[in-house]
Amino acid sequence: MKKSVINGVEVWESSGNVFADLGLPDAEKLKIKSGLVIEIRKAMRRLGLTQQEAARRMGITQPKISDMMRGNFSNISERKLMDCLNRLGYDIEIKVKPTAEPVGHLVLAVV
Repeated sequence: MKKSVINGVEVWESSGNVFADLGLPDAEKLKIKSGLVIEIRKAMRRLGLTQQEAARRMGITQPKISDMMRGNFSNISERKLMDCLNRLGYDIEIKVKPTAEPVGHLVLAVV
């Protein structure tokens, strides 16, 4: 993050990943999971599903949906979130490519 002062106020420019900005471990993973959860919320809204209906359709419990909607998705894997999106009518493509960096990055691109 980059720090600057504007009109006497400290301003920190985001890295683009709020989880990394907060210094959380596994920040890239959390960003991917939160992006998947956002898409699940959009799908539920688009389909007009209650949490109970969505839970049945996604094959998880309603309390897990409730946790997810409140931002608690630490107990659900990325793979399970992708499976939930599949069950809500979404295709998911995984693209693997070499990088110039010593270590690659995870990126979620929503179309």
